[in-house]
Amino acid sequence: MKKVKKISMLFVIVCLLNIQLTASAAFWNVTGEKMIHDPSIIKEGNSWYVFGTGEAGKNGIRVLKSDNGTNWYTTPVIFPTALSWWKTYVPNHETNQWAPDIQYYNGRYWLYYSVSSFGSNTSLIGLLSTHSINSGQWRDDGLVVRSTSSSNFNAIDGDLVIDKDGNPWLSYGSFWSGIKLTRLDKNTMKPTGSVYSIVSRPNIPNNPVEAPSITYKDGYYYLFVSFDRCCQGVNSTYKIAYGRSKNITGPYLDKNGVSMMNGGGTILDAGNDRWKGPGHQDVYNNNVIVRHAYDAENNGLPTLLINDLNWDSQGWPTY
Repeated sequence: MKKVKKISMLFVIVCLLNIQLTASAAFWNVTGEKMIHDPSIIKEGNSWYVFGTGEAGKNGIRVLKSDNGTNWYTTPVIFPTALSWWKTYVPNHETNQWAPDIQYYNGRYWLYYSVSSFGSNTSLIGLLSTHSINSGQWRDDGLVVRSTSSSNFNAIDGDLVIDKDGNPWLSYGSFWSGIKLTRLDKNTMKPTGSVYSIVSRPNIPNNPVEAPSITYKDGYYYLFVSFDRCCQGVNSTYKIAYGRSKNITGPYLDKNGVSMMNGGGTILDAGNDRWKGPGHQDVYNNNVIVRHAYDAENNGLPTLLINDLNWDSQGWPTY
């Protein structure tokens, strides 16, 4: 009897430990270099990479690397020198490049990035590609889409998504008239055909929505966006919202059935006492979500946060 009780107690302890490990594993314990803004994540072989907006006043796109997904270190920036053709479209662009998005498709890694200046919609989205991130050899694939001061949209925050039939699309946008979506040519990975509007907050001044990220799962396209304002340290009001649609072009509805073209969006993460203004999220492989937040315990430093992404019984995303 005593032996049975000991075995039973041991079983209970093991179960409790498993529950604890499962719960704690949802939030990745990121160490090493954690400073990042507007992160996009991908894995090549055994290595993880996060691409993010470059440091203010410095050239380039910031790149972090990890050999295990938790301990991160810096690698050389992309664009240590600005490309000359950017000034043709954005004469007064910032030194650093913004909001990269990295995806693998048809045997290459495609990196979309933004060139702009804060508060302006004279902007462009450019494209690089490579057969291997680790090689460090990037091909300049040029201009993808641009906007001007007379445009009703802002050509930044590009996000590549592959639909259920294997076709590439690009979503993008920040403030102005909201989030756009266009199909891409499979060979050039540049726009072809119509531009669709998929998110707008018409009743909120300046339409504060940006950073789209779309993923397909079990018959639905899930659209994640960032509401409100980033880039103000611990005073940032950024938050992550989402909706879903049977069709990639929408309409995207939140959990209450409200269209994201009419201000809808269910909040996934609005931050907490330490992590302020979480946003500019990127979903990888339907089970990992990355974003930045401002660390109230470290002078508001924009910090890399990674979580396992889970899905509830109704098919909605959750941490």
